[in-house]
Amino acid sequence: MRDSSNSKGPLAGIKVLDLSSYIAAPYGCTLLADLGAEVIKVEPPGGDTLRHYPSSLQHEARAFVGVNRSKCDIVVDAKSPEGRLILHRFVASADVIVHNFRPSVPERLELDYPRLKMINPRLIYCALTGYGDSGPMKDKAGYDQVLQSMTGICAFQGESSGQPEIVYGSPVDFYAASMVAYAVTAALYQRERTGEGQYVGVSLLASALSMQSTRFVWAEGEPHDVSRDLRSGGITGIHPTKDGQIYLSANTPHFWRALCELVGLPELAENPTYDSVRKRADRTAEIVPKIRAALLAHTALEWEQIFGERVPNCAVRRIEDMFDHAQVLSQSLLKTFDHPTIGQYRALANPIKFSASEPPESFAAPTLGQHTDEILRRYGFSREEIENFRRTGVIA
Repeated sequence: MRDSSNSKGPLAGIKVLDLSSYIAAPYGCTLLADLGAEVIKVEPPGGDTLRHYPSSLQHEARAFVGVNRSKCDIVVDAKSPEGRLILHRFVASADVIVHNFRPSVPERLELDYPRLKMINPRLIYCALTGYGDSGPMKDKAGYDQVLQSMTGICAFQGESSGQPEIVYGSPVDFYAASMVAYAVTAALYQRERTGEGQYVGVSLLASALSMQSTRFVWAEGEPHDVSRDLRSGGITGIHPTKDGQIYLSANTPHFWRALCELVGLPELAENPTYDSVRKRADRTAEIVPKIRAALLAHTALEWEQIFGERVPNCAVRRIEDMFDHAQVLSQSLLKTFDHPTIGQYRALANPIKFSASEPPESFAAPTLGQHTDEILRRYGFSREEIENFRRTGVIA
């Protein structure tokens, strides 16, 4: 359990209450922990829903473990008066609170911003919602793939096949997590100048549109069904090889020339009908079969070596291959964690580097209620109060 009094990192000394579940808001809090903040994850008696997702791990869901590193954990029933008493005491000395309740929920739980601001005027109150805190959809539940479907991501992903396709891996959630972390950090910076906390609103809708900023532009006079200009033709993409597949990008003139030379088709580079990205995109059906036939001469890993730095490329790998990848290891992006029920596991740690700040020590995702008693004692609750809370189901 991280002690904020001797933590390291740019956010050392900052206390964060994480009342959220699933991926987006919890991982936003994890990113704050990566910067040195002390994060207390507050779970309901049944636990974060992500704990119960299917997993080949016996005692914990892999997704929960990956999303919730470097947090301590307490179980509190926020629906009970005693639970709200506990949370209000936490809020009094917290710097940040993050939740992903629907807009109508916080007031019922007595956890709305106006109420908590009275307890702690310096509090940074971050609410992650599906669609924002106003408008006709504000109280609808928002989920990653729902927002993908709504905002055009699925339609764009399936453009080549003619059928919408989900982008797996929760990209909207993880982009929203980054939005949470940067918004909270900016609010903390402003508080240093003004002394005042504030409400911070982040939504999956805004995140899904932000991550499509290259396409979310509509000029006056353009037709409604307009190409969004991002596709760069069939050359840029994944191609089969003698063994495995390789991603290639050859948009600039020198990358295009290098690709043609290295696959043994220099005449393509000399052909004026292929001398721009737009022309090559228009002639994909002519070029791609020739490139793919040439790529069958070597394996994907061999092509990686052949192309080197002359052509942007990478053999297609599985996530499991990253655990021993030389570049990942050289960046110290992995750490071996000790977990009370899983045992040892390797996972991401310290994804951001600072030259003037020693990184905080990352530690394993918590078990449900792992630090409940320790946290309550720290906040001044007596042994008798803790026992009574547990007996009445306020804590677990």
